[in-house]
Amino acid sequence: MPMYQPSNRREADMKLDSQVLDLETAVKDGILGGGCGIISTGFASQKLDLKIMIEELESIDVPPVFICPISLEPMQDPVTLCTGQTYERSNILKWFSLGRYTCPTTMQELWDDSVTPNKTLQQLIFSWFSQKYLAMKKRSEDVQGRVKEILENLKKVKGQARVQALKEFRQVVQAHGTAKKTVVENGGVGLISSLLGPFTTHVVGSEVIGILVNLNLDSNSKFDLLQPAKISLMVDILNEGSIETKINCTRLIRMLMEGNDFASENVASLSLLVGLLRLVKDKKHQNGVLPGLSLLKVICSHESVRNSFVNVGAVPQLVELMPELNNECLELVLHLLELLSNIPEGRLALKDCPNTIPNVVKLLMKASENCMQSALSILWTICKFAPEECASIALDAGLAAKLLLVIQSGCNPVLKQRSAELLKLCSLNYTTTIFISKCNLTRTSCFQEL
Repeated sequence: MPMYQPSNRREADMKLDSQVLDLETAVKDGILGGGCGIISTGFASQKLDLKIMIEELESIDVPPVFICPISLEPMQDPVTLCTGQTYERSNILKWFSLGRYTCPTTMQELWDDSVTPNKTLQQLIFSWFSQKYLAMKKRSEDVQGRVKEILENLKKVKGQARVQALKEFRQVVQAHGTAKKTVVENGGVGLISSLLGPFTTHVVGSEVIGILVNLNLDSNSKFDLLQPAKISLMVDILNEGSIETKINCTRLIRMLMEGNDFASENVASLSLLVGLLRLVKDKKHQNGVLPGLSLLKVICSHESVRNSFVNVGAVPQLVELMPELNNECLELVLHLLELLSNIPEGRLALKDCPNTIPNVVKLLMKASENCMQSALSILWTICKFAPEECASIALDAGLAAKLLLVIQSGCNPVLKQRSAELLKLCSLNYTTTIFISKCNLTRTSCFQEL
């Protein structure tokens, strides 16, 4: 049920609001529709259900006088108390059932607990919602008709006319939920998908991708779009298109890959990996970072792709990104680096990147527990891989003090255990005295944890 949200309304709504308190004037001026639940318009004559109309118009701004002060929802059966205040019948009766014989709005004690049906207001509410509902249905049918026209037109037109038709189609699909359903029901997905191919221009391809990414694609449609020629075109457009097109390509490829265990190896070309790294590093367009990292997470969930990702220089580029990211994106980057640390090439790249350990150490006790879990896993892996070199760098970066903070905090016990293990690992190449001196720790705190 919709909650009342005050906002600026259109002129027609404001006119209604200015008259709504004077119900007699509203009736005389013809604002009320024909009673008994039948509304006649030039569009249709229908028997309408107020409850259904309220539910389907949940996002619309409702005049305050239609709102029950108790539930803050539109009234369907308004009744008036002796104080002159009006409420939804079920809400005020529930109020009375709790032993409260006062007016909820004014808190006056009631000298008469009877309720009087406010038929005039009920009719006004019904009329207002009916007009909005029928207008919405009319717009919906207009949209459906326009979608069908464009689909038929796309079968015939070529060149610039096709581009213009696709632009309009994309705008309609983005703006209207009913358009998406109409596209699917009229075979539009197959028609639009058929426009992608080895000879498709990037202008046409960008518009097609902008449409497809807004549709619900079934398994057959996804299978068709995973054809090498179509994927190749998407990757080319991702590398060369506008930021909006890049994001649309990224989202569409992710849609095609999710739930498809065989897609990653077929889709994850070096060109795609390079394009996604460029997208997430684009400082001018931060809105591309999250979609790019999300797709990389899907791609790298398959171990066979990780070596290629390392080979295109992913590790140092992701490490350099970390200080600038919000928590959601940071979790994705750390998850990717943790996955790469599980292969020899990834561990070597992490060790050789000079900022890996300093940037990861800084996150401890500053990021979410998910981030810290990945950070500790990365540090453990590379310190175990090259203990003499990496342990020294980690201790110089302040790792020991951070680990002690984790151990002594209220963090997850798993994080505490991993921190204690990592602290012990870093101490193996030093005498106790040197280790304590190097970490700037007191002997008591160090012995307690080691």
